[in-house]
Amino acid sequence: MLERIFEGGLWKSRFIVILAVIFGLLGSIVLFIVASMDIFGVAAYTFETIATGAHPEHFHEDIVAGIIGAVDLYLIAVVMLIFAFGIYELFISKIDAADDGDEQNGSTILAIHSLDQLKDKIAKVIIMVLVVSFFQKVLHTNFATPLEMLYFALSITALAVGLFFLGKVGKH
Repeated sequence: MLERIFEGGLWKSRFIVILAVIFGLLGSIVLFIVASMDIFGVAAYTFETIATGAHPEHFHEDIVAGIIGAVDLYLIAVVMLIFAFGIYELFISKIDAADDGDEQNGSTILAIHSLDQLKDKIAKVIIMVLVVSFFQKVLHTNFATPLEMLYFALSITALAVGLFFLGKVGKH
């Protein structure tokens, strides 16, 4: 009897992960809002600059960097969303609304059946976050020597090779 009570309590303790689900979802929502506000700020800056007729020195780079920064936040928000859905499906219950057979509602994107599958999906999005962050840093980098340009070319090559192999993961 004691074993049954202990095992029942142990099994029900899995519901503590609901905190990770709730706060992961909340973090995702916050990041989506912040990224959207960043895009709005870039748009306002762009229209204000165009309206005044001014053309700052790094106008294009600033706009692209602001938008890329927002894309970076959107990608991190997606990581949080995938994490929240995955943890919920692995520990609590299948999401019935996602399992209605309609492929258009995103059920295949957020369907998580194992911890390894969750890690793979999160890892792919994190790699994309790193790629976007790299692109954002490159925008404000000044290359003064041929060696720096060589390093830049090698880093782009390494990035391309990595993305190529990332696309091959999970495909037979």
